Amino acid sequence: MKTISCMNIDQDVLRSFGAESKTYKKGDVIFREGENAGYYYQIVSGKVKLNNYDEEGKEFIQNLLGENQSFGDSILFLERFHGMNAICVQPVELMRLPKKNFFEMLDKNPHLSLEMNACLSQRLYFKSLMLQGLASQNPVHRLKGLLDYLKSYHNGECEQCFNVELTRQEMANLVGLRVETVIRTLKKMEKEGKIKIENRKILY
Repeated sequence: MKTISCMNIDQDVLRSFGAESKTYKKGDVIFREGENAGYYYQIVSGKVKLNNYDEEGKEFIQNLLGENQSFGDSILFLERFHGMNAICVQPVELMRLPKKNFFEMLDKNPHLSLEMNACLSQRLYFKSLMLQGLASQNPVHRLKGLLDYLKSYHNGECEQCFNVELTRQEMANLVGLRVETVIRTLKKMEKEGKIKIENRKILY
């Protein structure tokens, strides 16, 4: 299934509208849940984790994003606060564009606005598929829904080339299964040819 890059805007274009380069260390927080949403972010290098914590402090990982991927954009279309945290899991360099400049850029570059709409539509589509999977009692359906959602954020149409950068425990937390069930289900999916497992890395 074809996926759309969400999103990779030329850095020179971002700079021309006032974007600044920011660097962070591993463990740094780019923004916290509940903070005002004021920027579009695009990763130049490194990896960023989007997450929440429940009342007991249990972590819920929304996504892991890397080079040339963006975040913080969808909330800019709403007068809302961030619904998650953005935390660096590696040293990160990114481009940060203020909200006002972001909309000015889209207004003056209609093709970017169309690409943004396509990107946001894709996210909603795969999010709905993941939620359908979570409603299933079949652990394969649950994990496939999650994997499809994560893969939708990445470029490429090749089969089983997407490296799932989540631990088995993190996947279990995301789909509401015991880690032992996830391990057994992944082995079953490997035997059925749905995924590859190489040196404990999951390729989808």
